[in-house]
Amino acid sequence: MISNTAIALTDERSGWERHVVPQNWSHFTEDDHAVWDLLFARQVESIGPRLVDAFRNGLDVLNLGHPGIPELGELNARLEPLTGFRCVAVPGLIPDEDFFAMLAERVFPVGNFIRKRAQLDYLEEPDCFHDIFGHVPMLADPTVADLMTEVGRLGVEACAAGEGHLVARIYWHSIEFGLAREDGELRILGAGLASSFGESHYSLEESSIERRPFSLGEAVRTPYRHDAFQPLYLVAEDLPGALAAIRSANLETLERLAAQ
Repeated sequence: MISNTAIALTDERSGWERHVVPQNWSHFTEDDHAVWDLLFARQVESIGPRLVDAFRNGLDVLNLGHPGIPELGELNARLEPLTGFRCVAVPGLIPDEDFFAMLAERVFPVGNFIRKRAQLDYLEEPDCFHDIFGHVPMLADPTVADLMTEVGRLGVEACAAGEGHLVARIYWHSIEFGLAREDGELRILGAGLASSFGESHYSLEESSIERRPFSLGEAVRTPYRHDAFQPLYLVAEDLPGALAAIRSANLETLERLAAQ
């Protein structure tokens, strides 16, 4: 969901709230719901066992296997009691500073549209399948939810200091496109991988790409691509340790690591 491109909305709300729109769930067509069902079934069948445990647990506890695009009110009724996170609808990408502010308040933005059948394998702008299937299961895990809140707070501070890109890189190389080792296996951690049929297999199986151990220093010094498959992936060799490192980070540390 991270982007440096602002979306101009003509209302008087301030901060991140100005980006919130109705989900308009009733406007999704029968084919929209069929696309969700197809994407969901394909991803679970294809990579279900290769997702980190917290992700698979979230799919179950939130009942995301229920047919059709989830209605956000119903989804929030299951999610919010677990970790305090809730989802709101937005029309597309929002600026970093507003995105991080949302995370800091335990709010997660969900695109109010879904890709077309011709875009099943890759979509540059995140739709509701990426946002809900890719991110929301992890938000049902208290440890990950706390991490997201801390990333949000750190991101707000970094954006105010003109260093938002440092936290954006950490987010990208872990929460969006991170890999992890769990039970001795290479597994998918990031939402961008979990929601992409093509890149999920590419990240796990392509022999020509580089996979480096995740560290804060590696993350803040590594640019990323938002318009193509990633040229390299960072792997959390110890997932609890990586999450703890991110949670304990501060802006001064990130600036020092970036300069090395």
